[in-house]
Amino acid sequence: MNVPTRLAAYGAVLVLAAGGAWAVGTAVGPLGAAADGGTGAHGEQAVHGTDAGHGDTHGDVSGAAAEAPGGLVSTAAGYTLVPLATTVAAGPEQPFSFRVTGPDGRPVTAYEVEHEKPLHLIVVRRDTSAFQHVHPELGPDGTWTVPLDTTAPGSYRVFADFVPSGGPALTLGTDLSVAGEFTPVTHAESRDTTVDGYRVWLDGDLTPGRTSRLTLAVARDGEPVTDLQPYLGAYGHLVALRAGDLAYLHVHPDGEPGDGRTAPGPTVTFFAEVPTAGTYRMFLDFQHEGTVRTAEFTVGTAPAAATHPPGAPEPAHGHGPADE
Repeated sequence: MNVPTRLAAYGAVLVLAAGGAWAVGTAVGPLGAAADGGTGAHGEQAVHGTDAGHGDTHGDVSGAAAEAPGGLVSTAAGYTLVPLATTVAAGPEQPFSFRVTGPDGRPVTAYEVEHEKPLHLIVVRRDTSAFQHVHPELGPDGTWTVPLDTTAPGSYRVFADFVPSGGPALTLGTDLSVAGEFTPVTHAESRDTTVDGYRVWLDGDLTPGRTSRLTLAVARDGEPVTDLQPYLGAYGHLVALRAGDLAYLHVHPDGEPGDGRTAPGPTVTFFAEVPTAGTYRMFLDFQHEGTVRTAEFTVGTAPAAATHPPGAPEPAHGHGPADE
């Protein structure tokens, strides 16, 4: 999914009971969302960034576009996301299959390759925990199949981010239920996190309706990581979910590997535009030493001082202590 200029706004501090979450998942979307609320794949409608082959789009998007984040509906522009089952068993490697039907009602079998894959699947529990970014395999009959980690029971939201051949870029969403005891997780605001020994922090503020520069820095053992590896054609992929409805944004970084100006760390910069005030959960996928890791953040749109850990690499630009 053109991971660069296509990101979605998500939610944070979500505390939804399983039953209520199911109802929200099938809703058309928040007030103000366009009826065709799925035509925002990869955040193309509401996010700015440099996308390979699409040029520099660091400008303002139209108001209509900003009002239509992706993932809020299962049908848009004549295309429908159809899961073969809406429940899966709890477990680490549970198969999940689905199809995308086109305007003619038949399963779509041809897709454009975006960021090295014909379709990107984002799966997250409705309390915005248990995040997964996976890539299903397509069968000749148009059925996609992928194993999911559904160890944690609860209600999940599934986002399919793709471009059908000859069709528009889309992000369609559907719900998935995993039976079992469910205890929702809450998320306090956090711009500094640690994953597998890597410290990752976010610098920059989200301003609704305007382009926001976000810089994410990566360090390990107190040292800047300067040899990040390309993952799906970029040094990082950022997904954002808006609290309350999980409106989806998939943002791409500024620049790309091999362009002569983008360094492989320690920082990765994104330009994003969130459509409304509120809280957003953000997930950064980055690869180092052959392993992809995901750093999670919870960010509100209200101005907040960005933290900068002692001894961490300085962001190239931003609003942290180093820039004051």
